[in-house]
Amino acid sequence: MVYLLKRLAFYLLAAFVAISVNFFLPRLAPGDPASTIIAAYSSSLNATALEALKAAYGVTDAPLITQYFAYLGNLLRGDFGLSLSQFPSSVTSVIAGGIWWSVLLGLVSVTLSFVLGSALGALAAWRRGGFFDRIVPPVLLFLSSFPYFFLALLLFYVLCFRLHWFPMGNAFSSVERPPLTPAGIADILHHLAMPALTIVLVSLGPWALNMRNAMIGVLSEDYLTLAEAKGIPPRRVLLSHAARTALLPNVTALGAAIGGVFSGQILAEIVFTYPGLGYLLLRAVGSVDYPLMQALFLIITLSVLAANFLVDTAYTLLDPRVRAGLEA
Repeated sequence: MVYLLKRLAFYLLAAFVAISVNFFLPRLAPGDPASTIIAAYSSSLNATALEALKAAYGVTDAPLITQYFAYLGNLLRGDFGLSLSQFPSSVTSVIAGGIWWSVLLGLVSVTLSFVLGSALGALAAWRRGGFFDRIVPPVLLFLSSFPYFFLALLLFYVLCFRLHWFPMGNAFSSVERPPLTPAGIADILHHLAMPALTIVLVSLGPWALNMRNAMIGVLSEDYLTLAEAKGIPPRRVLLSHAARTALLPNVTALGAAIGGVFSGQILAEIVFTYPGLGYLLLRAVGSVDYPLMQALFLIITLSVLAANFLVDTAYTLLDPRVRAGLEA
């Protein structure tokens, strides 16, 4: 418990540093798009209208430290300001339109990649040298070697454009978001299938290879030989002893994968025009929308920190050696 509290304090400090850098870095750089936009209107607006426009865009002449504390207060209220590229919409409302689609796509694809890749890697190690071990890992690594955008475009052309098995874009068929009825959920999953399949195919190779290598190392441990000598069924030795210990490196990678959900699927969202935060980030960078970029970068950073804290917690639960070391 003390260890987890120390790790929580560390991640809270890291989050505070990330928030501070997120504030100061763009403001210390020369110029900003809001001032440029306002300058374009300065000759055609009177002083009162110009001040109102500055207030709307959040441009202020207050000292930097005053702006910083105002920024922290706004963050606590969930207020990231106004989007410059989608003015007068707030950054919060713009992000709210895409965050749940990114979460859905990311968690489904990461979970499937982790579970399938770890299972295939464990089975390949358990039957190392056999047909399965000689065929499956090389095939998965071959798929992982494809450029991400090329595989996405290939699947899009064959399965969406030519065969019409899947829709060619968006997250649902209707103009409005479908209700959570069986038909609505089926429609959402139908649109989700292709971008998720692309991410899973590209990700399976590293998960499987890491699990296979860790599993081969674990299988040589004496405690597994003892478990087999006691007459424990091979399936139980595989699942309850070997796979559980060998899974730890993949659990570490899982934290990074979950943390990178919002940034690691940009190409899939672009190819399939899936309305998530990765596609939104690309548009924000293209339009130099600083408030929206700041909010998205902050979400990505905080999600990585939160995922790594969950990994630290999972380590203490999965590995008895970690708990023993902490208690000692």
